[in-house]
Amino acid sequence: MSPHQVTLTIRSAGQGLQEITDEVARELTRCGLASGVATIFCQHTSASLVIMENADPSARHDLERWLNRLVPERDPHFTHTLEGDDDMPSHIKMALTRTSESVPFANGRLLLGTWQGIYLWEHRRQAHTRHVIVTFLG
Repeated sequence: MSPHQVTLTIRSAGQGLQEITDEVARELTRCGLASGVATIFCQHTSASLVIMENADPSARHDLERWLNRLVPERDPHFTHTLEGDDDMPSHIKMALTRTSESVPFANGRLLLGTWQGIYLWEHRRQAHTRHVIVTFLG
């Protein structure tokens, strides 16, 4: 069977983790494949993807705060600041995380663990429209 590919348009609310598991699962149902692998790819250099705990919001909050401490804004060594204080930090955060994830599926369901969710991680403070390519191979 040929792959099924779709572009999800996600409007971020600004810096933070935004769960997109339901959108990916809906597309899996729509494509009708039973088993295989889904690849999820973020087309941006200042946002990324992560599979993270989805039961307790404090886990996501702690992760966000940790990365902000690791890569602070207004570092005097940054020269790429054309779009503001969060410009270079957002690119570094993307490079330290991931722009794609792979998730197997079977019986038409994503095989995520009990407490796992797929998240778009917006690294910019301002809201953005992000594009995420989802490809199902089965």
